[in-house]
Amino acid sequence: MTHAHNPGRRRSIATLIGLTAASALPAWAQSSKSAAGARAVTVAQVVDMSTSQIDVSKDFLVGARTAWQEINTKGGVSGTPIRHLVLEVDGSAASLRTAIDTVKVEPHCIALFGTAGDRAASQLTALLRREIPDLPHAAPWLQSLDAIASSNTFPIFASRQEQIAHAIKSLSVMGITNVGAVYGSTAEYAAYRGDLEQIARTLKLAIVPYHTTGDLRDLAQTLTPESPRVLLFVGGTPEMARFAQGVEKQAAQRYLIAMSDVNLQSIQQLGASRFTPMIATQVVPMVNSNLPIVRAYRSALGRLFDEPPTPHSLAGYLSARYTFEVLQGIDGSLTRSAALQAFTRRNPVDLGGFRIAPDAKGQGTAFVTQSMVAADGRLVG
Repeated sequence: MTHAHNPGRRRSIATLIGLTAASALPAWAQSSKSAAGARAVTVAQVVDMSTSQIDVSKDFLVGARTAWQEINTKGGVSGTPIRHLVLEVDGSAASLRTAIDTVKVEPHCIALFGTAGDRAASQLTALLRREIPDLPHAAPWLQSLDAIASSNTFPIFASRQEQIAHAIKSLSVMGITNVGAVYGSTAEYAAYRGDLEQIARTLKLAIVPYHTTGDLRDLAQTLTPESPRVLLFVGGTPEMARFAQGVEKQAAQRYLIAMSDVNLQSIQQLGASRFTPMIATQVVPMVNSNLPIVRAYRSALGRLFDEPPTPHSLAGYLSARYTFEVLQGIDGSLTRSAALQAFTRRNPVDLGGFRIAPDAKGQGTAFVTQSMVAADGRLVG
């Protein structure tokens, strides 16, 4: 599916990604010879630029790049410059294998962070647990609670299960008693149907499942006047846009509620919400929030990149800032083993009002809110 991003945005993104186009050190770090003679260390980031994941990954990467450039201009980690190595994958097992092999031979890589999107984060978590168990994997865009059991992956964002619970609870509070659940793929149907139905039963909410192995646009057109008016969507941006095209062919107005893997800005640009209000959960504060960390994000993004603030780039920024805060707390040399010990402690971190306090299960936060593209195309929240 073609995404209608503006040309300036595409050019900006193109400069940020690529397996060989890793982040160079800033000019000051390349030329400066500090009294400490600090040698740069590397943090690596894997980003999935396949069609189904790019709407999350591209913005997440912009936010992460913003943070590391800002951090390096202020002296890096304890005076040590950080090389941010970006490894692009295409959703295939072969490309993920290439990324893992690159990290293995990278001599000064002390951590992986901010893997995006969810599929790559989940696959990488399993690979790292088996093949590089001493390498910390910090703050990935990981939606599944199942991966938290890994001893070297340290999530900070609310899981999809928590997002689902938030969305369903908000519907029950509004007095809605009947809701549809639309799954973007067979994999999502298998993974999340049980969660949705269990939460719905707890809240005494009837739920009607919809999924197909065919075209989501055709699935939408099977809805009848008796079908639920509110539909929870579990899937990515391209899938939701396709489903929305079918929904808008119908006379009855529907409300679509998606999880944080849907990029509402892209939905807005595609015009897929012309007649159907769309809501998405998000696991970061609103981008117009007055929290100190969000103000810092907006300021840095405005200085460094010609990009509008989005929830996913804010998530990337928070991912990098969390990684920085943990590394900054290391006493002594910035080594891989020291980094793993620091992340394993899972100490609470307050990122300018966004507090990360891992629970007994290792989940960093349960923070979930919602934003909306109204029927007139405005982004609300």
